[in-house]
Amino acid sequence: MEKGIGYGLEHYIQDIPGMMHADPKECSPLVLAYIGDGVFDLIVRLMTAGKGKRQVHKLHEETSRYVQASAQSYMMRTIQDHLTEEEHAVYRRGRNARSVTPAKNQSITDYRRATGFEALTGYLYLSGEYERLTELISIGLKAMEEKKED
Repeated sequence: MEKGIGYGLEHYIQDIPGMMHADPKECSPLVLAYIGDGVFDLIVRLMTAGKGKRQVHKLHEETSRYVQASAQSYMMRTIQDHLTEEEHAVYRRGRNARSVTPAKNQSITDYRRATGFEALTGYLYLSGEYERLTELISIGLKAMEEKKED
């Protein structure tokens, strides 16, 4: 198969030996959140690194502000009105999932809402809905930037 324009990263990842495609409709909400956590972390790392040359420690500090549960919870509140019924159902499943890991330095409400946010992120990523994923995360990040300016 020719790998030219239109052959995105997801196709290359699938070519890794032993890589299996996960059906997002069959994944548990905590598996979706696990995938979504990594996807969102990568998006934020790329965003912060793209803002110009800085020390890695400074990049880490800025990234941490976005990936902590309270920030994800805030972003989720801003994007909730933009969700389809299906997306809202995925979010609710993630939010209501019982994690064995307790919330660290976060309220239970923020932790659960953040888990729902991560589950939705993982679901959209595994579904190949990259444009929708980008749209929702952009809404949340814009809200975070506006909050920071206040």
